[in-house]
Order: sequence, then structure tokens, then C-alpha cells
Amino acid sequence: MSLYERLPQELASFQKMMGQAADTIMDEDVSRYPIFAIHQLELELGILLIERNETGVKWSIHASTLEEMVTKKLVQSNRVDDFRRVYKNPREYFCLFVLSDEGAQFIFLPREDDISL
Repeated sequence: MSLYERLPQELASFQKMMGQAADTIMDEDVSRYPIFAIHQLELELGILLIERNETGVKWSIHASTLEEMVTKKLVQSNRVDDFRRVYKNPREYFCLFVLSDEGAQFIFLPREDDISL
């Protein structure tokens, strides 16, 4: 099973919290482009939401923004317009910056704020 197929299941229990974080970032005019860093490494980016070592889950999750990613040179400043063109509606999708053994990639995951487990 690919990472794209596994992520919805592995992140299902965190979607409500991620949705609240994304909405807060947008509603408080922090950014129109919330991004979640999903990783298993040490990472200094954004605000830590879930620490995998403390919770026993597979992924750590940080809430960040496009602006921070440009500042930290994770997105090149000359590619911002390209990024904005492919960025999906953050009220409907999570933008995930996934760091895994498969490398670093952006993935858009449909929001399912009403998941009940």
C-alpha cells in the first residue's frame, strides 16, 4: 500500500484537531495557506501538534504555513505562485508536507472533519 493510501487511515484520529488548527490559521489571518508537516524525524517547523514519541503514534504533526516554508527555504520563493496554483481549498483539503523514507512530498488529503472512530 502506498503512502498516499495509508495516510488517511494513519491520520484519521487527528483530522478533527488538524481541521481546527487549519481553520484557526485562516480565521485569525495568520495565512491563507496552512500546511501540516507529517514526519518521523526531528523537525523545527511551525507548531507541534502531535509528538510521536510521546503519544506512541507513527507520525509527528506540526502546523505551519506557506509563508514559513518559504522563509525556511522549504519552498523556493520563485515557486510560490506555482504552489498557490496547485494548492487546494484548505476548507476541503489538508496540505501535507510529508517527510518519510520515500522522501519529501506534498500531498493533499481530503478533510473529513466528522470522522467518528
